[in-house]
Amino acid sequence: MMSNPPAEKIVAHYTEAYQRLYKREPRDLRMIDSEWVVVNGAQMRLQELEYLTQQLQLEYRAGVEKRKNVVQRLVKWFKGV
Repeated sequence: MMSNPPAEKIVAHYTEAYQRLYKREPRDLRMIDSEWVVVNGAQMRLQELEYLTQQLQLEYRAGVEKRKNVVQRLVKWFKGV
């Protein structure tokens, strides 16, 4: 049986994903209790924060892929391929 990650871990994952994407710490991030947090003034359940973290990670990966594709196209252009 899998257990849910502790609230602190969920908040830490969100903070890491947010910092990676926006290059700054999230504002107004605090735990209310073991099920609820406040993020940017909005109260939400930890499950919602986990989903938001996944969305931030997807957005970050999409940006990395986009930059990677631009670099690859530039390399091909400079090579004359």
